[in-house]
Amino acid sequence: MTGKPSQEWLLIFYSVPAHPVSGRMKIWRKLAKAGAVQLKGAVYILPVNDENRELFQWIIGEVKSLGGDGSFVQTSRIETLTDSEVRELFRAQRNTEYRDLAKSIDGLERKVHSGRAGAVAGIRESAAGALSVLRKTFDEIRSRDLFDAPLGRDLGKRIQSIESALKDMKDAGKEKASPLSRKDPKAYQQKIWVTRKRPFIDRMASAWLIRRFVDPAAKFKFIDEKDIGNLVKGEIAFDMQGGEFTHHGELCTFEVLARSFGIKDKAVKKISEIVHDLDVKDDRYGNSAGSGIEEILTGIRKTIKDDADMLEKGMAVFEMMYQSRT
Repeated sequence: MTGKPSQEWLLIFYSVPAHPVSGRMKIWRKLAKAGAVQLKGAVYILPVNDENRELFQWIIGEVKSLGGDGSFVQTSRIETLTDSEVRELFRAQRNTEYRDLAKSIDGLERKVHSGRAGAVAGIRESAAGALSVLRKTFDEIRSRDLFDAPLGRDLGKRIQSIESALKDMKDAGKEKASPLSRKDPKAYQQKIWVTRKRPFIDRMASAWLIRRFVDPAAKFKFIDEKDIGNLVKGEIAFDMQGGEFTHHGELCTFEVLARSFGIKDKAVKKISEIVHDLDVKDDRYGNSAGSGIEEILTGIRKTIKDDADMLEKGMAVFEMMYQSRT
């Protein structure tokens, strides 16, 4: 070879005691997060830069603190591999991660494109939540994709396409959403309010709102969504496709109920923002209180089997939220 090398490499080699396992895993996770490639045994390689040099210095210090030993070197040449072959090792490792992610993207694409024509709110909201998780995973892999693996570029384009499709669905929903008609609470007294089984955030909050501000004697019933056509007189469906009160445009069911019945309470408005962000997952209000509330409601859902009991416990949480804000 002549001239200046096109690539400088850092190689680290170390050995640590078998125990504690947590120490070995901590080192491995650091290397994996940085995108290091394992050449052989406990020998890993990264391209030269200040950040990677600092990482290897940290790892050697950690190895020695565990009773092991190691070192790292900087080299411009690996005798058995060309620079191009080493870069392909990095790309191959990232492609393995990208292929796992691609399986989830395949399913999300089918879901989004199946609902695009009708701009179905439920599809858009659940897809937006799933996309947020996939985007985060993709960005994490991309951050350690040091040599631009082709599959990563492809997945990036596909994620952007899904984001564009969801935006189109969102815009269509805005265009098609008609104004909400005002409802008289007097016409909704002593009703049976029907919703889907296994209630969660929006349904728990909506049930609380109904009983506190609309129908104090409200009773609740749980059915499969396919049975909504079997409702009888005195039963009102909410947070169900085809229900009288459900998602409308960009509004969750809680917001629809509050607007339909003209509830102007300031504390309800604050709760409405939390419920919207947790249910719709568009981070419209960016309310930091939501994560703690979601954990509590998730705990209720996981530990209680009876739907009615689950709903009552969830409603109690929203009552406490309301009292804390009045």
